[in-house]
Amino acid sequence: MLMTKNAGFTLIELMIVVAIIGILAAIAVPTYQGYVIKTQTNLAVGELSAYIAPFEELAGSGGGVTNSDIGYSPSNLTDGEQAINIGMLNPDGSGQLQVTLGGTAHPKLTGLILRFNRDAAGRWECVVDNTAIAASWKSSYLPTGCRL
Repeated sequence: MLMTKNAGFTLIELMIVVAIIGILAAIAVPTYQGYVIKTQTNLAVGELSAYIAPFEELAGSGGGVTNSDIGYSPSNLTDGEQAINIGMLNPDGSGQLQVTLGGTAHPKLTGLILRFNRDAAGRWECVVDNTAIAASWKSSYLPTGCRL
């Protein structure tokens, strides 16, 4: 008499595979979201830093720093509007460029303020104000060269 062997997976084997996939997903999803947040923060800093050169040119000539003067175009990562100036130049030569994240940025970044401060000597400093999102902020999100 010929005996045939049943082929297939048992319920226990399938449950183990599902459990392993669940564990991997529980680890991978938060890590991926952290990478997205870090990338979007770095991208926004890079976009804002593009306005330093036109700001410097205008500061040297004593001109204004309106959005149209520096060529500002709102990013989809910020709450910026063309009508609200992102730059400010003080009489002593100090000033700043500032945007607030929102738009299509990760929800944990909504409200984060990115700022480039210029002192009277023309030195720039990147500052991140995480006051609005302090509960969800991690130190690993801070872009290189910026401070809180």
